[in-house]
Amino acid sequence: MNRLGYKMSKMAQMDEDHIGAAFAHQRAGMVARRHTFGLRERRVALDDLATAIKQNEAALVAAMAADFGKPKAEVILSEFIPAMQEIRHASRHLRRWMRPRRAAPTLVTFGTSARVRAEARGVCLIIAPWNYPFLLAIGPLVSALAAGNSAIIKPSEMTPATSALIARLVKETFSPDLVTVIEGGVDASQALLALPFDHIFFTGSPAVGKIVMAAAAKTLASVTLELGGKSPTIIGPDADLKSAAKWIAFGKFSNAGQTCIAPDHVFVHRSVKDDFLAALSERIARSYGDGKNSAHLAHIVSYKHAERLVGLLDDAVSKGAQVILGGDAQGRSMAPTLIEAITPEMQIDHEEIFGPILPVVIYDDIADVIRQINARPKPLALYIFDKHRGRTDDVIAATSSGGVGVNLTSAQFVHHRIPFGGVNGSGMGAAHGYFGFRAFSHQRPVLTNHFSVLSLIFPPYTGRAKRLISLFRRVLG
Repeated sequence: MNRLGYKMSKMAQMDEDHIGAAFAHQRAGMVARRHTFGLRERRVALDDLATAIKQNEAALVAAMAADFGKPKAEVILSEFIPAMQEIRHASRHLRRWMRPRRAAPTLVTFGTSARVRAEARGVCLIIAPWNYPFLLAIGPLVSALAAGNSAIIKPSEMTPATSALIARLVKETFSPDLVTVIEGGVDASQALLALPFDHIFFTGSPAVGKIVMAAAAKTLASVTLELGGKSPTIIGPDADLKSAAKWIAFGKFSNAGQTCIAPDHVFVHRSVKDDFLAALSERIARSYGDGKNSAHLAHIVSYKHAERLVGLLDDAVSKGAQVILGGDAQGRSMAPTLIEAITPEMQIDHEEIFGPILPVVIYDDIADVIRQINARPKPLALYIFDKHRGRTDDVIAATSSGGVGVNLTSAQFVHHRIPFGGVNGSGMGAAHGYFGFRAFSHQRPVLTNHFSVLSLIFPPYTGRAKRLISLFRRVLG
């Protein structure tokens, strides 16, 4: 091995040792803290986190500008406010969430009392993605702390400024045996996934989600996977087209389309196609101008991802797709783009787009749309715009998705009283509010005997025991 290779190997070993030491420190801290990290201590941790976020608001805006060229208003709207709301909601409801739940006895367990305690899982790993690098690290952390856990956060190396901010904020706010940040690339992630965490919360692509789940299986860690998929949008013949255009433009082009619940493609009924495209084009122009270096539009996260999007568009056009609007790309900037005439031979028909390109698909029969949706992996979100309640309910009943938005997009993510999560290929488990608290909690049942008669049928199986078993069978069987 040459000197450079030896040096790199030595550095990798040092990083791995550092990660192992951080995990061991948290495990020891978790054992010592399990009986003392109660309601007051958890609320203090949440309050400290809220204070730190408020104090670093300007730094967050600057970090997101450096990583994404993201407008300040969008940072506040999509990163700062949801994080603060998650903390406020958890702190406000934590006493009720933590309270043991009573369970009425069954006929078999008559004479006992039962309760279910929500207990911390232990040491948790949070692997955050690059598209909303602050919120999708802090949101799960709120749930982990509310449930009484410690956590190691692995931010994305794709957004280095935001990753550094998260590391500094956490270091200044928490003791390392409660919350620690491990920065780095794939090697750091692999080293972390090799450790026996009690729970892993991963947000990212389905492909990497499979790797995380396989790693978790080796240590039997529980997992929450927030993945993605090609979330379809349906414009019905009775839709409010101007409202639909507003919501779709916002949901699709916020963060330059780099959103796991963004509309991936839109099915438009033939009878309203022209009016809808006119309304959507008008809304895009009003929001982003011509899309070239717009101050209201974020950049693509990297040149590599920008090249991928250009490649998807070029491939589609070369195979017959037509650009209706936009298509301009320069560096890490890409204008909001509408295309039509998509066919199965095109890559864009199969890959999650994750950028500001919106394919428009014309349909005549809603049954054909349902068939196409069901032929794909289950999406993280399904959006329906239609005033016809029966038709909307039919689509919901005939399909499966992580969540559904009717006459809106994206807002389901910030509703803390409903679960957020996918199904099968788009995710596993749920997050936000009480559902996030549940994800990071072990529901531990405690059954106490007071005057149970079950001991009357224990061995040896005498005549009396057999008669009682026969009676039980008639009553219960």
